[in-house]
Amino acid sequence: MRYGNALRDEITLPGTTPLIGIYDMHSASIAARHYNGFFVSGFGFAASHYGLPDIGFVAWPDMVGFVERLRPAFPEHHLLVDIDDGYVDHEVACHVVRRLERAGASGVVLEDQKRPRRCGHAEGKAVLPLDEYLAKLELVLAARDDLVVVARTDATEEREILRRAEALAKTSADVVLVDGIRSTELVREVRDVLGNKPLLFNQIAGGKSPRLSLSELDELGVNVAVYSTPCLFAAHDAIDRALVELKKEDGRLPNTTEEGGIGVEAATRLLERNLGGHRPVRSEVPA
Repeated sequence: MRYGNALRDEITLPGTTPLIGIYDMHSASIAARHYNGFFVSGFGFAASHYGLPDIGFVAWPDMVGFVERLRPAFPEHHLLVDIDDGYVDHEVACHVVRRLERAGASGVVLEDQKRPRRCGHAEGKAVLPLDEYLAKLELVLAARDDLVVVARTDATEEREILRRAEALAKTSADVVLVDGIRSTELVREVRDVLGNKPLLFNQIAGGKSPRLSLSELDELGVNVAVYSTPCLFAAHDAIDRALVELKKEDGRLPNTTEEGGIGVEAATRLLERNLGGHRPVRSEVPA
């Protein structure tokens, strides 16, 4: 299956395509029941695999290894992967792109940040000179076969955002992302300078960007929306609340049969789906 073309086709459909941020195989197993597209975010990966913030600790072999585990379990899901700045060096970036494509990734996101890098919704970001980033981007584009490539800018000043967006629109990148974009007005301006180039919008709870529905994003001309951390943050909250309750009950576990919670039977049923590859439940996938 040509996973890049499948995602490309989805992006051309009417409406905004949602891709849900997952951080491990278990979160992917749950998300797969509701959506047919995943996003492997740098934030979620750094948190789950290293217990560290999203400031450049991700090692590319770990990311490739994760995708190699994801794809056999979810053979029909779109799988967009955050590769940060391509792990600094352009030769490494090209190698990682080839490895991810062989592993079954649908696409990658390549940013223009320079080290030390930051989460796209954090303060203190700095970007590479545009020519330097464009040179790296062109090498990555030449290295891929079918893979979707999202060109991402982390510029923060409005004039520079629009200058870079216009430059990215002229490349053969499939999609453009302005990360940490702060207003719907600026989304509209970016949409205008991109012309027909698809636009991606990144939403993260507590981030810099406005909270917008898929309908609102569609009205703004956004083609793809990635939700970086809903699973990670939900797990954070649920685990904390469960352990507070366990301590309150003097270590007595809840009765999941009576209280409708998740127990070993329900968890096992979910994970058994991965034995033969999880097929998305079409009736549960938003239109």
